[in-house]
Amino acid sequence: MKRENKNFRFILLGIALLSVLAFILRVEYAHAAQSNIKPATPASFADLADKVKGSVVNISTTQVVEGNPLMPFLGPDSPFGDFFGHNLPKKFFGNRPQGKMKTHALGSGFVISKEGLIITNNHVVEKATEIKIKLQSGKEYDAKLVGRDPKTDLALIQVTPDKDFPEPEVLGDSDALRVGDWVMAVGNPFGLGHTVTTGIISAKSRILGAGPYDDFLQTDAAINPGNSGGPLFNMDGKVIGINTAIIAQGQGIGFAIPVDMAKELLPQLKKGKVVRGWLGIMIQDITPELAKSFGIKSDKGVLISDVVKGSPAEKAGLMRGDVILRFDGKEIENAHKLSQLAAATPPGTRAKVDLLRNGKEKTFSLKVGTMPEEAQKITSPEKESDWGMMVQELTPQIARQLGLDPQTTGVVISNIREGSPAAEAALRPGDLITEVNRAAVKNLSEYQQALQKVKKGDHLLLLIKRNAGAFYAVLTPSAKDNG
Repeated sequence: MKRENKNFRFILLGIALLSVLAFILRVEYAHAAQSNIKPATPASFADLADKVKGSVVNISTTQVVEGNPLMPFLGPDSPFGDFFGHNLPKKFFGNRPQGKMKTHALGSGFVISKEGLIITNNHVVEKATEIKIKLQSGKEYDAKLVGRDPKTDLALIQVTPDKDFPEPEVLGDSDALRVGDWVMAVGNPFGLGHTVTTGIISAKSRILGAGPYDDFLQTDAAINPGNSGGPLFNMDGKVIGINTAIIAQGQGIGFAIPVDMAKELLPQLKKGKVVRGWLGIMIQDITPELAKSFGIKSDKGVLISDVVKGSPAEKAGLMRGDVILRFDGKEIENAHKLSQLAAATPPGTRAKVDLLRNGKEKTFSLKVGTMPEEAQKITSPEKESDWGMMVQELTPQIARQLGLDPQTTGVVISNIREGSPAAEAALRPGDLITEVNRAAVKNLSEYQQALQKVKKGDHLLLLIKRNAGAFYAVLTPSAKDNG
């Protein structure tokens, strides 16, 4: 009996010890968990603002423009313009000579080196005849343009630093950002001087149509005119973006260039000019209609709509109608992705291109060329109606107006009816039609003959040349317009 009681006491003691141990473990776990919980909102951004704002600069520029002496009062933004009419000066004062006048603009930037290099937006400084920067302390410096890149809206300017010049900002990693991360924008909105706003990353990889290399960060941190070129910081005080764009009619929608893009271009900006890789092809995304027209089973890859004569692509054997699946081993999801990859490839590099031709996969090797200067934009002029569009013969005179080679053939779109199949396909006056359903059309007669072969209810596949490029357009017949 005594032995049983003794065993029972040992059991009770063991249970008690286990209970105490479990309690201690629960307290420690709760304390550790509590210590890892971060507040949903930072208690204050003041320390961060003090840390970074010294290297953010206000930029003011002077431009000399041609204009009528009255245009400052009756310009396109004048409140009196709509009342009086913008041709009032000419009506009342005749063709007076255009004079030169100075205009001023404001922006922001940030220091990136002890040598006085400052990053800003291209549109802040591109036409400037004089650039000045001001520090938060009020001290001013004259700046010179070092290099700029209109395609990404980035520019590099430089001042001669002195002992009062601030320490450079630290460039972070924009690729590591997550949607929902806190960010802080610092800049010079409306010329008010250093202003701090905060928000989060709302989205990544936004394409706005601002240029061929769009890859914007979207944020709800307030960005206003004058913020352009200023930095967007993460909570570690590192620059992760360059504020560049707003949507005027929106609230809480601002955009910044990822700093990774700026870091990639910096070595070339320091040399004064950005040189990009070039393939010499016109490409477009594959829509379900295009996939059906070309007999393509997958929507992956991009369609080559034209190949520039004498280009790296032509020399390598790429052809119109090929579907590029991979470039240099990287999967191609859309035309924007291929444009970015090709442009980022140094000229002279050998790259492998995997493509689909007539249903069979093939591999080509090409030597990436240097992107030529952008061709000048063309203007458009004006006869035959079909599928909701008017077309006319391409005469030598019209070819000159459109900036086309005299040997170019096809028919020109002169008018588009609103709501028609042509309008739905985003065609516009000035577009040149060179193929109808994969058959070349050299003139109005061949165009009309090609249309007559289109069966009622069928889609119409057109090859369109626009500016310096080309693309395929699929027109879907409607109840009213089906040929």
